[in-house]
Amino acid sequence: MNNIKHSESFIFGEVPANAGELMKLPEATLNSAFKTAALTVLVLCAYERNGESIFEMLNFLKGPETVSEYEKQFIKERLRGKEYKARSFFEGATPENGYQPTKPYKITVSDNPYSYPDENWATLYVKSSGADTARGIKLRRKPSTGQWFLNEIQCLSDIRLPASEDPWA
Repeated sequence: MNNIKHSESFIFGEVPANAGELMKLPEATLNSAFKTAALTVLVLCAYERNGESIFEMLNFLKGPETVSEYEKQFIKERLRGKEYKARSFFEGATPENGYQPTKPYKITVSDNPYSYPDENWATLYVKSSGADTARGIKLRRKPSTGQWFLNEIQCLSDIRLPASEDPWA
């Protein structure tokens, strides 16, 4: 992703445990696509603690839509046994340290010249320390409120294994 136009960094003290905690975060206004993308990754990190709790939080991020059964299965398949994927987007997380980010958690979200294909749609990117290219999060703006909502999680492809799990490390 050499064509970065704009980036925004976000810092979080903790991973929320439920939608109530998520909604208390200043970024929960969802008034920018960057905020919603950052919160999406933060919520995915909660899978490690309680896989089912993330769907309530993702429903909040999806706005007028809800997480479909297909999406739930997709997330479970991508994260089960590989919970480190979500943490890999935070600063300080590396394959060598098992993708344990430094606290507070810092994530940078970027766009590029192709991020806004149509009015009210955006695909923003987050960089995993276990991948060579940034991964996308597709968002949709609700014109009546100006809020950006999660549309599609595209950032859960496989990444390099943590060094402790990699027989070739």
